Formats: sequence, C-alpha cells, structure tokens
Amino acid sequence: MKDFEKLVTSIMKECENNGEPVTREEAEEMAKMELGAKEISHYAQSTEPRKKSEKPKTVKVSDNKKSIFQTILQNLTRNELINQENIQVLSENKLIQVQIGEDIFKIDLIQKRPNKK
Repeated sequence: MKDFEKLVTSIMKECENNGEPVTREEAEEMAKMELGAKEISHYAQSTEPRKKSEKPKTVKVSDNKKSIFQTILQNLTRNELINQENIQVLSENKLIQVQIGEDIFKIDLIQKRPNKK
C-alpha cells in the first residue's frame, strides 16, 4: 500500500510540474492503471509461418559409427536365416530393417553425445 501512495504522490507532483494539476482521485485512478499495466503480459503472434532455414542440415557421422554400421551390415548378410533381399538400409549409417519370415526387425545405431561437464 505504501508503494501505491508513493505512486499517487509522484503522479500528483509530476502533473503539477507539467502545469496540469490533478485531483487525488484522478491520481489514484492513474496509479491503478499504471500498476495494472505492469501485470498484463503482451503476447504477439505472427500470421505468417516462420521461414525455415535455407541451408540443408548436415549430419556429421563419425568414422567409428560408419565402421560399426558396415560391420553389422556385413554380418547380417553372412547369416543363413537372412536373404540379401530381406535386408534394407532405411537410413544411411543409422537404420537397418531385416525381415525373417513374417517378422520384421529394425536395427537403429545411435551414437551418444559425450556428457557435459
């Protein structure tokens, strides 16, 4: 309440210095509007969608990951249960799909990022 009173007093002094004196009631109303304006958050939303980056994203694949992926792929082709036609590389250096009979398996190779210190 002290802040409100200080604000009312400062509004009255400011208006008086500007040559436009106001009554206490008018100063209180101005103070309420000023305090209320601080509580209101303004959010704006654009009508246009955001522009996507023009540059294509480049995915860096480590040599270790490439090596592991190739080893897995070669070993799958050596398996007697799996025909070469039943092996699909869905995503290069990442995802392999294998079909054995009616069962479908996906092998997803994920390289974990190092821990942040």
